[in-house]
Amino acid sequence: MMKTVQMTLDENLIVSVDKVAKRLGTTRSAFTRQALKIALREVRINELERKHCEGYKRKPVKKGEFEDWEAEQVWVEP
Repeated sequence: MMKTVQMTLDENLIVSVDKVAKRLGTTRSAFTRQALKIALREVRINELERKHCEGYKRKPVKKGEFEDWEAEQVWVEP
């Protein structure tokens, strides 16, 4: 279900969004929905990365902890 919301946006932002939406063949609303979904995904990724770093700060990797796995690594040159 979709709901209509009212937002206050800077005029320059509206102009830019409208230009891009037109170029992409979509609407302002569709473009904004997609942008918000991307922003929410980025926030979630940043939260997970922060938690990951906090975990390693609480329990740092011990010397030699991953030695058994080093032979399993495959490094591919770009």
